[in-house]
Order: sequence, then C-alpha cells, then structure tokens
Amino acid sequence: MIAVKRLNGKTLHINALLVEQVEETPDTLITLTTGKKILVLNKADEVIASIQSYLRSIGVYAATIKSEHSEGPST
Repeated sequence: MIAVKRLNGKTLHINALLVEQVEETPDTLITLTTGKKILVLNKADEVIASIQSYLRSIGVYAATIKSEHSEGPST
C-alpha cells in the first residue's frame, strides 16, 4: 500500500499493485485496474516513486527491470 493525499487533505492508502495509470491534469489522477479513478494532491513523479519503492520492498520491482546480462545465453 502507498499513502497519497486526497484533495480534501485526508490521507488515503491505495494498493500499488492495482495502479494502472498516473497522470497530471493538473491535479494527479490515479487510475486503478478496477477502473476507479482517484484525484490526489501528490505530484505524479512522487506517486510513481512511492510505487517503485513499494515494489522494491516486496521484491517485485527488480524482477521487472531488463538487465543487459539477462538477454540471450551467455558465452
């Protein structure tokens, strides 16, 4: 879960694994895979950094990064 701040200033925790899209319009709009949309005060890059940090903490982020050494068989 990541913490974001709603437009009314209250903190909301959302499941980072359900975030499909983050865009600034100029407020930040988070779209979940469920179709639900949430407007927050946080900047988009702050939300993305929180998601990446969460994914690292559960060991998922590293598995999504393509490394130069992982392509093709090594000789």
